[in-house]
Amino acid sequence: MKKIYVASDHAGFALKEFLLKHLQQDGHDIEDLGPHTLDPLDDYPDYIIPLAKKVAQEKDRIGIVIGASGEGEAVAANRVPGARAAVYYGGSLDILRLSREHNDCNILSLAARFLSPEEALAATRIWLETAFSGAERHLRRIAKLDHG
Repeated sequence: MKKIYVASDHAGFALKEFLLKHLQQDGHDIEDLGPHTLDPLDDYPDYIIPLAKKVAQEKDRIGIVIGASGEGEAVAANRVPGARAAVYYGGSLDILRLSREHNDCNILSLAARFLSPEEALAATRIWLETAFSGAERHLRRIAKLDHG
């Protein structure tokens, strides 16, 4: 089982707490990287960048980040070499599968203002259950992203 790190900002705090409860009930190994209290003035890079660094350190680690739109969180995470974040704010669940199967995304960025808690949980479960295909063409492309 992969270690799952979870972090948010103030806009994603309530959804983070909801997901933590349900993912722990599902039996996942979760570490909450904050925030641990609601602070309307916090800044997402303070939580997302440390998460992305932890995820990028080892292959068996993944992360879930949550913000208002999920966009800023994904941008912050994707600045860390080895981190590959995909944004989900609703719509087709196939995009979640493709982010794992084709891109081996190791961070899921969720949009708290566009998803209900139930939608976010369903999306997260699909993302967690989907494995990287390991296809040579995808490995080649990821290597180009990671190494230039």
